Amino acid sequence: MNAPMGLANDFTGHVLGRGFFSEGDRILVGVSGGMDSLALLHLLRFSPGMPATELVVAHLDHRMRPESDADAIWVRGWATAWGLECRLGQVETGLSSEEEARSVRYAFFERERKALRARWVLTGHHADDQAETILFRIVRGTGLHGLEGIPEKRAPGILRPLLPFTRDRLSEYADGAGIRPRVDTSNEDPRFARNIIRNEILPRLESAVAPGARRSLLRLGRIARREETAWKSILEDLVRDLVIEEEDGRIEIKRQEFLGHDEAVRARLLRTLAARLGATLGEAGTRSALAFTSAGVSGHEHPIAGTVRLVRSFDRLIFCHRSDLGGDQTFDIEGLGDGRGSFLVGGRGWSVTWSLGQGRVSPWVERFSVSGLEFPVTLRAWRPGDRMRRPYGSKKLKKIFGEKRVDLEERSRAPVVVDGRERVLWIPGVARSSLLLPGVEDHALMLSVSPVEIRRTDEAVADVP
Repeated sequence: MNAPMGLANDFTGHVLGRGFFSEGDRILVGVSGGMDSLALLHLLRFSPGMPATELVVAHLDHRMRPESDADAIWVRGWATAWGLECRLGQVETGLSSEEEARSVRYAFFERERKALRARWVLTGHHADDQAETILFRIVRGTGLHGLEGIPEKRAPGILRPLLPFTRDRLSEYADGAGIRPRVDTSNEDPRFARNIIRNEILPRLESAVAPGARRSLLRLGRIARREETAWKSILEDLVRDLVIEEEDGRIEIKRQEFLGHDEAVRARLLRTLAARLGATLGEAGTRSALAFTSAGVSGHEHPIAGTVRLVRSFDRLIFCHRSDLGGDQTFDIEGLGDGRGSFLVGGRGWSVTWSLGQGRVSPWVERFSVSGLEFPVTLRAWRPGDRMRRPYGSKKLKKIFGEKRVDLEERSRAPVVVDGRERVLWIPGVARSSLLLPGVEDHALMLSVSPVEIRRTDEAVADVP
């Protein structure tokens, strides 16, 4: 069996075995004009037994080399010769780095994939690319996840079907199929780290240290993937047992149960939970977050990454985002009478109704003697230094919140009622001051406060009949 047919059969078997494609799928193939991507395109187009798919070629001119426009013409020529549609793109200005070029290239691929409603974007990464990536990550001090190397699939639609096949096999296949690739001179440029690894370090390793270095690196990647798969299956059960409540942007877990795990497991759990909120924890970040989970004081918080923070609230650990609702809207009751209004505290909407009369009190309904009451009566967020008169003396609101086991997140959204002298009269649902206590038969200012969904406006709104 000649070389092209040998690889073509192996490639078809791999594609069918992995179930990558179905009949009629539209597939976008990223083609640079080099040997790897042209070999991939030929395998997809001509390998016997492949599912009948609709192939579309995509090429982006990065304008990083004087001859890059010729690459586009070359790719379009091959696509036309093989009866395929070709989508060409070009950056408006030259790019300055490989990382920037990669980002722009994948953005172009994704735009074209969406426009064509294609299932996948295929790239020509192969086994040698995988070995080089793993070695590069080793010398940078990667963790187990990094040792997995290049993923076979990546959201939203990247697929790399050549990862099991070496550069030598692909080159032999291209020669046998009469494929003449473009030569990218930047692949020899020692300014790029990948070229030093590919052209100097790996060859030297195989000639002087370990003849099978590439195979060993690929084996290491397979081991790492198996280990990561095992960790993920275990972590799913552990996280499920720890989580008390999970909703958009907020996860609460049991602190004592969390601390009962081995430190390595706790580190994994922290990274997993942080990732659910879109945050990535490195080694230093994981170490500091671990210290906070065991030594952090209730009511305090620890930054994770970006807007994500870790909060200790008594026997709970809370992963959440800083509220981006922003701003508070106070509300003033200017005098006696009946009325209703709305306001915001920590982004949560509240409504208040008031009247002069008698009635039963509850955690959310209170009465205040009008004798000695100074207007306006204001509903607002609590402030550092706020104090409330209690039967046993004055106490800071922070202390009262702690005694009532109100967590930090709820404190930021809790309303406080103060009079014209800035005396804290009431924290609805939490505690009442010992000031302005009315007699049972006395007419008093009745306040009723409740949470409500309201539309943000520039000012709180009152409706006084």
